[in-house]
Amino acid sequence: MKFTVDSSTLTDSVNWVSRSLSTRPIMTALLGIVIDANSDVTLSASDLETSAKSSFNAEVKEKGRVLVPGRLLAEISRALPNKPVSFNLDGTRVLVTAGSAKFTLPTLPINEYPNLPTLPETSGAIASDLFAAAVNQVAVAAGRDDSLPTLTGIHVDISRDTITLAATDRYRLAVREINWNPNNPDLATTALLRARTLADAAKTIASTKNISFAIAPVTANERLVGFSTESKSMTSRQLDGTFPPYRHLLPNESIATAVIEVSALLDSVRRVALVTDKTVPLRLKFSNNTLHLEAGAGDEAQATEEIQISYTGEPIDIAFNPTFLADGLNALGTTYVNIAFTGSNKPAVLSGKNKIDGEIDSSYRYLLMPMRYAS
Repeated sequence: MKFTVDSSTLTDSVNWVSRSLSTRPIMTALLGIVIDANSDVTLSASDLETSAKSSFNAEVKEKGRVLVPGRLLAEISRALPNKPVSFNLDGTRVLVTAGSAKFTLPTLPINEYPNLPTLPETSGAIASDLFAAAVNQVAVAAGRDDSLPTLTGIHVDISRDTITLAATDRYRLAVREINWNPNNPDLATTALLRARTLADAAKTIASTKNISFAIAPVTANERLVGFSTESKSMTSRQLDGTFPPYRHLLPNESIATAVIEVSALLDSVRRVALVTDKTVPLRLKFSNNTLHLEAGAGDEAQATEEIQISYTGEPIDIAFNPTFLADGLNALGTTYVNIAFTGSNKPAVLSGKNKIDGEIDSSYRYLLMPMRYAS
């Protein structure tokens, strides 16, 4: 095997597949990245749950296929100078050269590397930046506790030309609706995918134009979901279990509504929350076009602040986890936030607004559970 490739192309490709490397492999081969040099070069990696491939054009002088330590290749590719990079298989070692920088990589037994799953038949296509933004908006609400695997996922609900993404950790719920172009106009299916997997993929695919989305049919032997661009692809096994029903949690009516500039509210939340632990309630009092924020009690450090807002409805005295509130505000991506209340002890729903008197963007909703606070 012998080929030469541009350093930035190599780094981009290695970064994509290295996301699927196993941290606790059941076999040594899963620590590696496969380099397959043919008419072009394809890199691949897998942890048996997620598999990734990336292909790129290169000046291939000798064809070949080897398995090299993945983490080491990733670190080396990021550190190489901005010069053409040559790979040369010499016996059981791979020589990597870029300018005056030279590395020698050992090879792993490629005959022990498992066959990677085939990408399911494409179900449709969607703009990459739209999909990436939607994933990031809901991933903030996904659980981090692996003992509750169902809550670490993002629920994908496809109904014709609409995809609904949802995630929850029981304390908040994020829901985003987006349009796409399905191959079958009557397609209706669901999937539950690891939030970390989707979020990692979103970081890279956002720079491409379109992404093909594929969900294996329910009758398939492997319950896979796949994503692909012109040069990259990823497959992921679906999580087991049933995502909790969530649509009934989103209220259709409210008793009060606040419209606030997102940047101003974020700044206030961060300042007032400085005096207390991030998991201690941040108290918010809404009335008469004013929001009063306070944190801390008793002999502890305390902070208060008031900001002017647009407010309609009866007064609300409520408390939120300040970190969860900030997460929701950051995820909106709009100039203003519309907060709808159904009571001081009931969840509030955050939605976006681009203008203070404009229409509510209900394509993204972030429901936040209130916290108890000391009077």
